[in-house]
Amino acid sequence: MSNDRPLVLPGETIDLSLIPSHPKNPLRLGPGLRHIPPSDIVPTAAGELITNPVKNSMWVEYNSNRYIPSQNDIILAQILRSTSDFYLCSLAPHTPPATLPHLAFEGATKKTRPVLLPGQLVYARVSLANAHMDPELECVHASTGKADGLGPITGTGCIFDVSLGFARRLLMARPAQDGGLAVLEMLGGEEGGGMAFETAVGRNGRVWVGSASARTVVVVGRALQETDRGRLGVEGQRRLVKKLVREMS
Repeated sequence: MSNDRPLVLPGETIDLSLIPSHPKNPLRLGPGLRHIPPSDIVPTAAGELITNPVKNSMWVEYNSNRYIPSQNDIILAQILRSTSDFYLCSLAPHTPPATLPHLAFEGATKKTRPVLLPGQLVYARVSLANAHMDPELECVHASTGKADGLGPITGTGCIFDVSLGFARRLLMARPAQDGGLAVLEMLGGEEGGGMAFETAVGRNGRVWVGSASARTVVVVGRALQETDRGRLGVEGQRRLVKKLVREMS
């Protein structure tokens, strides 16, 4: 990751020159930041301050052992049970269960809503998160009514746990350039022999890997977890991919 990103500590006031400004889009604060009226933005965690001028957003890049839901987070949830109006979902250990309304899916009505069983995985967005209520999820964009890639996870695959910081890096628009993570690109490219797989990454530290080949699922999952645990750079990731491909063949 880049070394020119400013480091911030909890309680510090962020310099106004570091805050992105967009003529149309409102400023969006992500994990690790809190707005104190009228105009102060204060970190709640120690880490690197990341800004995205295009989306007019900013957050603190840090690692943590406990996932705390934040509004608009994209997460992987597991269905625990169903009530008359919503599904109760598990997000992560030590995180309160979240509710997913039966009608929070594209085109869902009481007759056409998806029927999800305990253990089913869903790719969802956190629509409500605060300290006084259980988090709420949705699998549809509130303004367009479209799923935009959210919904039940289907197909053959497996879920792998990674650190929260690693998951956030995978979710960057350009993970190789901005987050120093090229391992997935390598696995699907020449280094990995063109493995065919798909992934769904959640900010809650879960990654689903799907493929018609069970061996490919295992290799991709191992590559992600070993890159995370070893904090491997790009060259280390390349060596790891080549090693795993040799072991697979």
